Amino acid sequence: MANEIDTAVLGKPQVVRLGLVALLTGGHILLEDVPGLGKTTLARAIAASVDGSWRRIQFTPDLLPSDVSGVPVFNQATREFEFHPGPVFANVVIADEVNRASPKTQSALLEVMEEQQVTVDGVRHPVPDPFLVVATQNPVEMDGTYRLPEAQLDRFLMRLSLGYPDPEAELTLMRGGRHRRPEELSPVTDAAGLAEFARAAAHVHVPDQVYEYVLRLAQATRTHSEIRVGLSTRATVVFMRALRIRGLSVGRPYVTPEDVKELAVPVWAHRLVRSTESAVSGRSLTALMHQVLEQEAVPSPVVDRA
Repeated sequence: MANEIDTAVLGKPQVVRLGLVALLTGGHILLEDVPGLGKTTLARAIAASVDGSWRRIQFTPDLLPSDVSGVPVFNQATREFEFHPGPVFANVVIADEVNRASPKTQSALLEVMEEQQVTVDGVRHPVPDPFLVVATQNPVEMDGTYRLPEAQLDRFLMRLSLGYPDPEAELTLMRGGRHRRPEELSPVTDAAGLAEFARAAAHVHVPDQVYEYVLRLAQATRTHSEIRVGLSTRATVVFMRALRIRGLSVGRPYVTPEDVKELAVPVWAHRLVRSTESAVSGRSLTALMHQVLEQEAVPSPVVDRA
């Protein structure tokens, strides 16, 4: 899967692989970066790698919740209201510039991300399985945007940033070098394949020292002087699922402390809430998470697979 997506997103293999870990874990992805670096391209490439339906929603200030979830429409023939599903009813939903919609519309998307269903007039309508939201937002241009609340950021398994491409990849693009468009990619897996991978990941071995390491890191965020709200128990539980997927995705039946260090920032940093002093100083959540990683001793890499 990664090799297929790499042909459309040049020079970002690490971000691509993290995105696939999120997909296989069954979590949602928030792509945060300045315009023009390929956020939407990556989102569409991930969607194209799954043999299922996908829809794109362009979030704007006038977008209504019903434009996302769907709306009941009166059928003249049957004299009854019928539910017309919105674009959220797809296996992969690309929420482009999610921070441009009003908080009410954002909540409609975030609710279905959590509940895996839409309730209209008391009737529940489940979304397809698997269900993945890949949301993008621009953190720099704040005019006309509505910031996602910290509690709702917790709905995303990972927050990823592409960053600028390396010089070699950018030079290839400048010269008009060939790279595939997302719609040219071939599906690599389907819903059954994702479910089978998840079942296999459940058997990936996690050594006791890794469990203890993860717990120490979580507790360090809860007592850090510059972090007002540390990691929740849900954050540690979902982290273990992603950790097993990470180990299996590189061909290992076990996980290592290095897997923990690789996933800690994308899975955990956006869930933290800075203290007032930290916000004034300008230290980012990513920097705080890196500091926690540096301060906690890494356990021995020796793995007991018994």
